Amino acid sequence: MALPRSGVELGERIAERWRWFAYRVRFHPWTTNELPRLLGTVHDYVQLTRLDRPVGIWLLMWPTLWALWIASHGRPDPKLFLIFVAGTVLMRSAGCAVNDYADRSFDPRVERTKDRPLAAGRISTVEALLLFAGLSLTALTLVLQLNRLTLLFAVVGGALAVSYPFIKRFLSVPQLYLGLAFGWGIPMAFTAQLDRFPPRVTWLLFLANLLWVTVYDTIYAMVDRNDDIKIGVRSTAILFGDSDRHIIAVLQALTIFSLYLVGGMMRMSPWYYAGLAAGGIFFLYELWLIRDRNRDACFQAFLNNHYFGLCIFLGVALNYQFGN
Repeated sequence: MALPRSGVELGERIAERWRWFAYRVRFHPWTTNELPRLLGTVHDYVQLTRLDRPVGIWLLMWPTLWALWIASHGRPDPKLFLIFVAGTVLMRSAGCAVNDYADRSFDPRVERTKDRPLAAGRISTVEALLLFAGLSLTALTLVLQLNRLTLLFAVVGGALAVSYPFIKRFLSVPQLYLGLAFGWGIPMAFTAQLDRFPPRVTWLLFLANLLWVTVYDTIYAMVDRNDDIKIGVRSTAILFGDSDRHIIAVLQALTIFSLYLVGGMMRMSPWYYAGLAAGGIFFLYELWLIRDRNRDACFQAFLNNHYFGLCIFLGVALNYQFGN
C-alpha cells in the first residue's frame, strides 16, 4: 500500500476506514461463525479455571473460614470475610490455569484430563498464562488492603501456589506440598484479624488441614493412578500402594485428633465436637466408597470432603453463636 502524500490524503484514508468500520458495526455486528466461537472461548476459560467445578473452591475456603471464625471468636470483620472469599476464588482459579500449563504435556495422555481446554488445544499456552497473571494481580489488589504481616504471609502463599504444579513432578508426596499451599490461608486469616497469630492454635489447625488435604488428594490421585504410573507422574496413591486405604484411615484419624486438640485448646463447647463427630461420619463413608478402589467411587469420595469441611465450620460457628 502506498504511503499518503499529504495530511489531507491521510485524513481521507482515516475517514474512509472509519466509515467502513461504522458500517460493519451497524449492519454486521456479528457473523454466524464469530458468535459461537466467542461463546466457546468463554466456556473454555470457565473450564480452565474450574469455575464449573467449584468443589476446589470450597476445599480451599473451609480451612480459611475455620481460622477466621476462631481468630474473631465468631465475629469476623465483614471486609476481611469478603476479601478472603474473593481471594480464595481468584487464587484457586489462577492455580488451575497455571496447573494446566505445567501439565500440558501430561494431560492429553490421562483419560480424565485429556479434554481440558489447554490439553485439547482449544486454548493456547499464552492465553492460559495471561489469564493466570490477570487473576493473580486481581488477588494482589485485595491482599494490599490487609496489614503488613498478612501481606508477608501472602507472598509465601503465592509462591507455594505457583510452584506446586512444577514441584509435584519431583516429589513422591506432592499431596503434602499441596497441603502447605491449601492451608496457607490459615495463618493469613489469624494475622489479618488479629495483626498477629497465636502460634499454637495456628499451627495445630494448619497441621490438621495438612493431614486432611493429604487424605482427599490421595483419594483424588487414586482415580488417575493407572495413568500416572504409565506416564511417570508421582503421587501418594502410588507411593502407598496396596496400603493406601489403611494409610488414608490413619490420616483421617490424625486429622480428627488434631481438630479435637484445637477444640480443647480453644475451650470449645459441645457444638464444636458435634461438628467434629459429623465430619468423622463422612470420613467413614469415604472409606466405604474407596473399599474396591473403583475410579468413580474414589472420585465421589473426593467430592465428599466438601461436607467434612462444612461440618467443621458449622461446629465452629455454632460454638461461638450458642456455646460461648
